[in-house]
Amino acid sequence: MSDMSTLLSQIPAVRHGFGSKEALLPESLQPYSATLPEKKQVHGVRIVDVMQPQQACGEADGFYTEQPGILLTVFTADCLPIVFSHRQGKAVAVVHAGWRGLLNGIIEQMAARINQQSNTQDWVASIGPAIGACCYEVSEELVIEFRRGLDLPPTLISPSYRHLDLPAIAFAKLTQAGFSAVDFAGSCTLCTQNPRNELSAPKFKYTSFRRNSLQRARDPQIPGISGRNQQSGILILPA
Repeated sequence: MSDMSTLLSQIPAVRHGFGSKEALLPESLQPYSATLPEKKQVHGVRIVDVMQPQQACGEADGFYTEQPGILLTVFTADCLPIVFSHRQGKAVAVVHAGWRGLLNGIIEQMAARINQQSNTQDWVASIGPAIGACCYEVSEELVIEFRRGLDLPPTLISPSYRHLDLPAIAFAKLTQAGFSAVDFAGSCTLCTQNPRNELSAPKFKYTSFRRNSLQRARDPQIPGISGRNQQSGILILPA
């Protein structure tokens, strides 16, 4: 079963889910997979309005629609999937936010798009599974860049030496942008183990780019994660 947002689950007009190793695209979203837009995620800040199923979106990391029945998703394997909905399900959106996207303003870009026709105060957002501060060790230079570039408490950005807390940064940015409520769904993609005990279940709950890279450094025979990124998404249910 995929991770679920308490906030989004309270909106009858939408369906959402966050992927894992056992269901890269949550089962509840699979019936709508044929509507998925075509896209190439590039760790940028471009937001695309999706007007029709299978729309060609080019290079983009944020997607917005008011059209029922079109599934919006993003691929992640440590980066943040952030899923958005109007409180009445009148519109939905999703972004892929890695450290570059967070630093360069993808959340602010999505907020600006929402505010063109609505108001973030009428929207909720959910932050999905991503690498946590427990595991995301980076260079000291990158921590300094974040602290200089963001108007947030230094200890929120980096709660321990050379570690970034991307989910906390995203939560703070969403709050600053005026979203009425924000929650977390899922946990750290690198270290969270699968709670199931069956022999067939994978040891880890999520795909992790960093964990895979560490494993491949030790054993080059281990395959990469291409094609195995989890998808998280949302759609407005058809009438």
